[in-house]
Amino acid sequence: MSPYKAGLRRKCPKCNQGVLFDGYLNVRKSCRVCGLDFSKFDSADGPAVFIIFITGFMGVCIAFCSRFLWEAPIWLALLLSVFSVAVLTAVMLPPMKATMIALQYVHKAKEGGAD
Repeated sequence: MSPYKAGLRRKCPKCNQGVLFDGYLNVRKSCRVCGLDFSKFDSADGPAVFIIFITGFMGVCIAFCSRFLWEAPIWLALLLSVFSVAVLTAVMLPPMKATMIALQYVHKAKEGGAD
């Protein structure tokens, strides 16, 4: 399975069976199915940066369209924009973090860079 499918499913990148997270964003210590140690993988701020760019762009587009195309009041345009950014962030963060971890596994990334 590709790391992108494993990330979207939030499964172990090795066996594609075990659950990667213990809760919303807490990565388990290891896979309960195959025993892969998840502690050596760290997604750091990568998923958050990608999501900031994606949701920020979408939030501005929603605010612009609602204000100038649909002629909504400013308060409604702001409300729609902020709400959509919050929901998109909450929905996109776990799969993005799981994808970054799966990519680290597939490419055998090591802490401290490549040797």
